[in-house]
Amino acid sequence: MIHSDRQDLSEVLQKYFGFDTFKGEQRAIIENVLNGHDSFVLMPTGGGKSLTYQLPSILMPGTAIVISPLIALMKNQVDAMRGFSEEDGVAHFLNSSLTKPQILQVKEDVTNKKTKLLYVAPESLNKQENIDFLKQIDISFYAIDEAHCISEWGHDFRPEYRKIRPVIEEIRRAPIIALTATATPKVQHDIQKNLGIPDARVFKASFFRSNLYYEIRPKTNPESQIIRFIKENTGKSGIIYCLSRKKVEELAEVLTVNGIKALAYHAGMDSPTRSKHQDMFLMEEVDVIVATIAFGMGIDKPDVRFVIHYDIPKSLEGYYQETGRAGRDGGEGKCITFYSYKDIQKLEKFMQGKPVAEQEIGKQLLLETVAYAETSMCRPKVLLNYFGEILEKPCGNCDNCLNPKRKFEGETFLVQLLETIIHFNQLYKGDHIANILAGVESSAVKSFKHNELDIFGSGEGKNEKFWNAIARQALVHQLLEKDIENYGILKITEKGKAYMTDPYSIEVSEDHDFDDLEDEDNLAKAAGSAAADETLFKMLKALRKDVAKKKNVPPFVIFQDPSLEDMATRYPITQDELVQISGVGTGKAAKYGKEFLELIKKYVQENDILRPQDMVVKSVAKKSVAKVFIIQGIDRKVGFDDIANSKGMTMSELLSEIEVIINSGTKLNIDYYINRVLDEDNVEEIYNYFYEAETDSITAAIEEFGEDFSEEELRLVRIKFMSELAN
Repeated sequence: MIHSDRQDLSEVLQKYFGFDTFKGEQRAIIENVLNGHDSFVLMPTGGGKSLTYQLPSILMPGTAIVISPLIALMKNQVDAMRGFSEEDGVAHFLNSSLTKPQILQVKEDVTNKKTKLLYVAPESLNKQENIDFLKQIDISFYAIDEAHCISEWGHDFRPEYRKIRPVIEEIRRAPIIALTATATPKVQHDIQKNLGIPDARVFKASFFRSNLYYEIRPKTNPESQIIRFIKENTGKSGIIYCLSRKKVEELAEVLTVNGIKALAYHAGMDSPTRSKHQDMFLMEEVDVIVATIAFGMGIDKPDVRFVIHYDIPKSLEGYYQETGRAGRDGGEGKCITFYSYKDIQKLEKFMQGKPVAEQEIGKQLLLETVAYAETSMCRPKVLLNYFGEILEKPCGNCDNCLNPKRKFEGETFLVQLLETIIHFNQLYKGDHIANILAGVESSAVKSFKHNELDIFGSGEGKNEKFWNAIARQALVHQLLEKDIENYGILKITEKGKAYMTDPYSIEVSEDHDFDDLEDEDNLAKAAGSAAADETLFKMLKALRKDVAKKKNVPPFVIFQDPSLEDMATRYPITQDELVQISGVGTGKAAKYGKEFLELIKKYVQENDILRPQDMVVKSVAKKSVAKVFIIQGIDRKVGFDDIANSKGMTMSELLSEIEVIINSGTKLNIDYYINRVLDEDNVEEIYNYFYEAETDSITAAIEEFGEDFSEEELRLVRIKFMSELAN
């Protein structure tokens, strides 16, 4: 039974939730709620926010109304609460997933005072019939979970959340507790203002989680890097976030064909499929979920060991909350993000056409993300500063701490930046000040005629990226802050004013420059070009010669030189890996692969070769529509000219496609067509030539036969020859 008397809180904690002690400020928050005061709770993912409203709901008379944005999250929380009580009616949810009889049951339990917690979606809260019902019941307090959804500056803004306050006023005022895992000072201000709780007591837990490792990687062959990373962490649970549904599905498919247990999750899927995929992840039937940001809010899986962002997120709040799903049990949590400035430009393009105010907000949030991605400072330090918290020492557990960049003395540059901001009466944003110092004639600079001033271009010959980096350092050292009402405008703090009068040494790290990695040629240079292992190549050629002798066929029938070179570069040691080699299909791998794989495997072991695993990533099998059409046409004995015409190909192009199909190991019988265009004797003559030739080169065959046969005829017989002997 639920007791309404206020027992010792530790006893209640042990009795209903099975914990011996409170975490952080949980007790203080609960006491504030029990005393009928408004509360604002900022607590990172895994910090125990839910308990701060679940426990007081048990002790207080009436029903607590919990406003929550996701149906899946509500179901999890209700199931958890029912687990703590003998009475199933102790917790219910009211949302669009319920049938009419189920809604009646919920209302009956609430009316009969069985229900201590009622979870409501914001959309359901706005329905007049629900407002009329809630007016009739005794409400202990309102809990607004995921409160950042209220703010237009929050990463999950939902307009329905901004209607919560008027609805509460219509139903009946009761204490409010607003909770979120991510909120900058700007978002916090916005939430309190909108909910009408400016005097709420604010509880803020530290956002620093020492078990999380943060790393930003250039977005070079991300699929290969991801597969390699997951295979190095076999059996560990992880989430991969992508911005588009299409990329989610593509990446999940690529992971699956590479032997990784992965499923997709996005809002475009039907509800039963989403629920099934989420449950399979929670029950460890799959290791990896590839998802849009629709996945994860409130997911209670403590042992997620890695969170990978395939695309850079739109805001640091979203990023922090998503990475926060790693290592909630205090164990290892790796947070890897792939970054390319081209992705930022794509996101900026998506903003076009939206209202100007929304574009401005989106642009500022993206600027923060770019600053974080490109910085060479301690990453948790930058993140925590964004949330208004100071990390005194570097974390020692991020890519920048473990691989530090060169540093230089920043004192002169910081003073110059602050003086420039003062010169312009603290009225402009960081990028505008950076453009003035760097001498960049942006449209804003020209419109204010700042390019005509003496100060324009006075920034020591440094570019705007450099000055933006100095501004970021000034923000982190609290010499500057961003105006909350006019977000992005730089204001000098008291500490900054003191610094201008009496400056001191501040070492500044050089920022990572990802621009050099944007160009494909530079990427190739950076990665280095893979070269065939000459020793192995010679051994493979010798083996090919032996096999050819045994089979009584020319060596090129077994594997062509480019295929052997590829093997000597990629070291395939399994049938699956061999199929990925250029010019080797399933048929050819099955027919000739065994001896070659044994040779390569032995060579790799004896020479202790570290194979480039990222080179053996399988692509999703996608025979082009044209290839499938050609194979089906040949199976139905359709004339080659008809196949070529229907696909808009020349005969030469069609033969090239057929040669690719044959060289990959697919067997085709084209006798029906050859017999139409060549005499049997001629076919035999050309066939015997290829049987005895050193090479399958058509140029060499033309030299041999002169004008007796056309190139097309020679190619046709070569296709027949390769299909019959090689496959």
